[in-house]
Amino acid sequence: MELFTLSVYFVPWDADQNLLLEAERLYEKAGTFNGIEKGDLVAVKLHVGELGNPSYVQPFFVHHIIQKVKDVGGKPFLTDSNTYYLAQRHNAYDHIQTALMNGFNMAPFIAADGLRSENSRTVKTRGVLSEIQVSGAIAEADAMIVVSHCKGHDLSGFGGAIKNLAMGCTSRAGKLQQHRAIDIAVDQTKCTGCKTCKTACPDNLPEIINKKAHITSPLCMRCPACKNECPTNAIHYVNQENLCKALASAALGVLETFKPHKVSYVNFAKDITQHCDCVPSPGNPIIPDIGIFAANSPVSIDAAFLNKTNYPLLNKLSNVDCMTQITEAINIGIFGETNPKIQQI
Repeated sequence: MELFTLSVYFVPWDADQNLLLEAERLYEKAGTFNGIEKGDLVAVKLHVGELGNPSYVQPFFVHHIIQKVKDVGGKPFLTDSNTYYLAQRHNAYDHIQTALMNGFNMAPFIAADGLRSENSRTVKTRGVLSEIQVSGAIAEADAMIVVSHCKGHDLSGFGGAIKNLAMGCTSRAGKLQQHRAIDIAVDQTKCTGCKTCKTACPDNLPEIINKKAHITSPLCMRCPACKNECPTNAIHYVNQENLCKALASAALGVLETFKPHKVSYVNFAKDITQHCDCVPSPGNPIIPDIGIFAANSPVSIDAAFLNKTNYPLLNKLSNVDCMTQITEAINIGIFGETNPKIQQI
């Protein structure tokens, strides 16, 4: 296959088949490992799943990818960046422990942004962000295989390869940059000053002034905790689609740290839940299992997933158009197509 192509390769999720062998055929056809040279330090970027979450990519698929990287002479390491919010993956120690608990022990795990997210590089980008804080281990890697689990997301509609690049490959500061592309407002005519928002917020950030809630802290990452718990629906997002655009900006910044053709993508569209792998309770699948995609464009691989599923359902659940990630990424210069050719293997 050509090293540079917009085609997306696909195998359906068919439990009557040996899906590991099907994945092997898929990677061969898609040229997933073609960009890896002997001696390359290869980041295998994945989301290890929050502790208790049952929906992340099954470890044996990742084990297979690690072995394929070794077969072509690469030196693979598992990686992900620490979370901004306080959870089981907030620092490198706990992140590694979570990775091991969830079965990811087939290669060294390196927290991409350091012990406490101190390791990052400022990279120029385009779009709604002018720069982004890329995690150090990602920026220093020679090549990368981006392994993503396709699922819903409360703010961006869905998470796939673009979000895995954008949020997963940036430091806490970078994550905050992206989330704060959204604004949040309190309708003072509805607010009763009940303090439910303050209690719901993991960091107690909302302030109650003159019996009204105010959300003005620069540390607010626009998570939906306060909004979802407000009993009077007084809290709402402003310009929510800007997060989708920020994801595209951040993804471009991450890709700027790699030479051409050194990043490839594998998307697993299975256990497609409303909520992402960042929570221990993502809910039951809302869309039937689809299959495995492989490509060398994050835009095309995500568009292929959306085109093969009922993504208007995801739009409705999140109140944002999932395709915004795709179109914005194309607008700012990430190669790919909104309706790529999908070649079933």
